[in-house]
Amino acid sequence: MAYTTIDKPSSYFNSVLYTGTGSARTITGVGFQPDWVWVKDRTSANYHYLYDVLRGNNLNLFSNDTSADVNVTTGQNGGGVGSQASDGFTIVAGNVNTNNVNTNTNLYASWNWLANGAGVSNTAGTISSTVSANTTSGFSIVSYTGNGSSSATVGHGLGVTPALVIIKPRDALSANGHWYVKHKSLASNNNIFLNLTNATTDVSGQSAGGIGNLSSSSTFGFVNGTSNISSVNVSSGTYIAYCFAEVKGYSKFGSYVGNGSTDGTFIYTGFKPAFFLCKRSDAVSGVWFMFDNKRNTFNIVDKDLYPNTSDAEATADRMDFLSNGFKCRSTSASLNASGGTYIYMAFAENPFVSSKGLPCTAR
Repeated sequence: MAYTTIDKPSSYFNSVLYTGTGSARTITGVGFQPDWVWVKDRTSANYHYLYDVLRGNNLNLFSNDTSADVNVTTGQNGGGVGSQASDGFTIVAGNVNTNNVNTNTNLYASWNWLANGAGVSNTAGTISSTVSANTTSGFSIVSYTGNGSSSATVGHGLGVTPALVIIKPRDALSANGHWYVKHKSLASNNNIFLNLTNATTDVSGQSAGGIGNLSSSSTFGFVNGTSNISSVNVSSGTYIAYCFAEVKGYSKFGSYVGNGSTDGTFIYTGFKPAFFLCKRSDAVSGVWFMFDNKRNTFNIVDKDLYPNTSDAEATADRMDFLSNGFKCRSTSASLNASGGTYIYMAFAENPFVSSKGLPCTAR
């Protein structure tokens, strides 16, 4: 039984759907003031827009692109996510309109996480960082400036070893602008990239290096590449990191092996998923997959969005969200190839068993 300390997961993560109006506005219904907001147009091909409290108002990044921080009020014709609000987030206009995240009548999905507000100084690593950490839900946002050192470390504020770290360069000093992902299920020195279709890569054999192994309850570090420069620690480069630790009954970071059948692999998480992100890690595949319980209110889960592309939402049978995990219902090589290996992150709608030992709602 997966007993949990979080009986109401939506207090820490929540998806909100909305319909565009074409005007600057505030999206509400999140249930808390989100510190990380991720928005995607479901109707049209458009970028993923990501805001967080440490980078600040109007600054967006794009999960499907290598661009540096963009001020969407001046650098985007169609605007973007502006700031936090007490129960959601604001949408601001760009040079022309709000159409990037608010085209009139278009459908949108937003995914919202709670960290701990504006952040505090963290000196646990050899590089000082600013950290907004929620140790209850195992999520922190980390801002730091690189020093180019092969032995540098950065404090993450979680108090336990992360299961997943995602780092994005915020400026043009990095050798590239890729979204580096280090997942606990990947082999030593292996990273994968949120904006690419590549299989897992040993970054010590690449010219630019990447994120080191996840082994410390207080810091994360880097792997230098063949040119002895890490793209996530270039001297004077600015970076944002999203760090996650597992919380029993609320979040799970793991891997599974596909069986190539519509009667697919079942993976136990200990909760009914509200959000699910996965990527094939042993081979090049078409996309990362992103599902949630607001776009998919019953099984089979069939509404796809893809963090590494600007594509609009597609529909195809993919998986079941169950009371204690998920089950693949697709033969797609990107999701369930026979013998294929996949990494995933998942957050709960309901734990399988509450903190009081009571069964929660099944699906």
